[in-house]
Amino acid sequence: MFAEVSFPISSYQTFSYKVPEHLTSQITVGIRVKVPLGNRKVNGIVVGISNSSSFKGKIREIHDLIDDQQVLNDNLWSLIKWLSKYYNSPLGLAAKAVLPSNLSTKYKPKVEVLVKALAVKDFNDSLGRAQKTVYDHLKSFDDSLPVKALSDFCSNPKDICNKLAEKGLVSLLDRPIIPDLSEFAFNTKNKKIVLTQEQNVALDKMVSCMDENKFNPILLHGVTGSGKTEIYIEAARHAIKINKTVIMLLPEISLTPQIAGRFRSAFGNDVALWHSKLSQGARAWTWKQICGGKFKVVIGARSAIFAPLKNVGLIVVDEEQESSYKQESPNPRYHARDVALMRGKLDNASVVLASATPSMESYYNYLNGKYEYIHLKERFGSAKYPKVHVVDMIKESEETELYGKIFSRLLLEKIEDRLSKKEQVILFHNRRGFAPILRCEDCGEITMCPHCNIALTYHKSGKYLQCHFCNHTKKSIPSKCSSCQSYNLNLSGTGTQKVEDELSNKFPDSIVKRLDADSVRSGINLTKTLQEFYDKKIDILIGTQMIAKGLDFANTTLVGIINGDTGLFLPDFRSGEKVFQLIYQAAGRSGRGEIPGEVVIQTYSPENPVIKCATELNVEKYYNICLEERKALLYPPFSWLVKVEIRGKNITELEKSINNIKNRMIDPPKGISILGPALCYREKLRDYYRMQLILKSNKELDINGTTLHKYYKSIMSKQFDSEVTSKQRLIIDINPVSLL
Repeated sequence: MFAEVSFPISSYQTFSYKVPEHLTSQITVGIRVKVPLGNRKVNGIVVGISNSSSFKGKIREIHDLIDDQQVLNDNLWSLIKWLSKYYNSPLGLAAKAVLPSNLSTKYKPKVEVLVKALAVKDFNDSLGRAQKTVYDHLKSFDDSLPVKALSDFCSNPKDICNKLAEKGLVSLLDRPIIPDLSEFAFNTKNKKIVLTQEQNVALDKMVSCMDENKFNPILLHGVTGSGKTEIYIEAARHAIKINKTVIMLLPEISLTPQIAGRFRSAFGNDVALWHSKLSQGARAWTWKQICGGKFKVVIGARSAIFAPLKNVGLIVVDEEQESSYKQESPNPRYHARDVALMRGKLDNASVVLASATPSMESYYNYLNGKYEYIHLKERFGSAKYPKVHVVDMIKESEETELYGKIFSRLLLEKIEDRLSKKEQVILFHNRRGFAPILRCEDCGEITMCPHCNIALTYHKSGKYLQCHFCNHTKKSIPSKCSSCQSYNLNLSGTGTQKVEDELSNKFPDSIVKRLDADSVRSGINLTKTLQEFYDKKIDILIGTQMIAKGLDFANTTLVGIINGDTGLFLPDFRSGEKVFQLIYQAAGRSGRGEIPGEVVIQTYSPENPVIKCATELNVEKYYNICLEERKALLYPPFSWLVKVEIRGKNITELEKSINNIKNRMIDPPKGISILGPALCYREKLRDYYRMQLILKSNKELDINGTTLHKYYKSIMSKQFDSEVTSKQRLIIDINPVSLL
């Protein structure tokens, strides 16, 4: 018997291996194996089995299996093949996305040794001083103790306990050290929830699909605070009742502790967490337990969609509009929302795409009858929509003759008022660091990252400059301009650290905390901060988009948006949509309890349609405007896109390669247009220049995108690779979420 094995590399080639006799009964398509490759033993996946091989050279044997139990059912294998085909990815790389190559069901957690004193009569042997001390101490406990806990009584407790065990005075037991995942889920009050009529309608649709074992995509469009999480929990409860499992996807790691806490209060230890903040040991243990069927619910970021659960009945994609669901690197560059739909189709599961601000694609699919649509128009319970105030910062500056202020007079007044009432405040500002620019006031020179065409951001804590794309760091601020030698350097712009600084000075009696990528280096710190805010130990919480959505704090009655224009004028067709969603979602954190909430939006563009619709909290109005614009320009959801990007260190060679590719794109099918080539907006990142071509296909002529797929695949295999040098990198992105 011979097996064709694919590896997690950028090659479509497979390799033949002989199956040893003792493994013939266990080898199946989709199983992971350890095989010799060159002088190494590497992990691969079996993609084919045959009784003969056409390879004429020496065929080596499979060394071993990666797993000791089944991790891949037919549906997951079908999902791998779909990932490979749709996202133009070798099977080995697609398999790696689904089955992490560094994880195995053979994983054994670390163990700790427990010791317990035994009741022994007529013991005549003499004991040394240390042995007697330890033994006497152990006799005072009814339960076992960790051996390492005895280090206060002797220098080598392990050796002492072994000698006591040899004499029959104690028993030793190895206990696996199970990762404590409770640190990633903070405690929430488990209240009995009575669903509203709107919620019950939504729940009934999900339940009926699960009962019928039928794939059904549902767009759950619920205003902020409408109680979507309560619906998820009740739907999950029904899934478990009928012996089905649940996958819950979240876009941000910051949402995990609260959602996990809510689900764990409902389902206890049946809930598994899956995200990047888990330690390697915790990931390995969790993955093994999922494979073994221990968990009924898996909650996590985009990769959780590949959780090897059996009999999946419900998949929820919360905040489905978020771009973080898109895998940017490495290949396959999948979108978790689309993968969720495909997995739901394969598993006959109910797939719920939920958001207060749906993606334009999902909203368009609802309008065209592809998704069932459920609209939750009212906030849950007695909560009311927050009152929104708009501050024109240009007018504010003219009136106060103070330019570059962070806070308007109105926002400061509102903060002071809420603090006096012991209510909490969230301030949203989507820019990390203290100041995003260090500029020479004499010649205008900006201190740039030497590896990226990006300004370095100043971080006050540690007093260093850092690039937020490659993490290049200058450990000290230059004293003079590198261009004109002037000492007149000035920090300009505002980041979350500066907001925190000024607020702490203005309100010294209040507890101010910041939540961003700099302040939260681990999931534990994140959970701790959110728990403290939930417990009302923090008065003002400042954050980036991490805190703009999903979080539910009843005592938060004021949300301030420092700069509503951030990202509004980026040259990307989604920029307006993203800004609208962020503002709307951030505003939705206010007034979710019994106390009415307020929102203050600071902007330099109050008449911009995006800002106006966001301040009116009017989703339908903005989406209709946006759809008209997209239709006129033929951008998604009215077209399919493929981005062809080349990266290289030599700009001249890069231009030559991408122009050669463009010149070979002759006679595209009707409805397909080619944009570019052009430099990307962020033209240089990590020492590599970036240029791109955009292939755009009209959906009216290419309903399912098959024409575009066939076209780019036909020319890619024959032409693209030949035009890209060994020093350049070619990236094909199917349905990109950004053209920056």
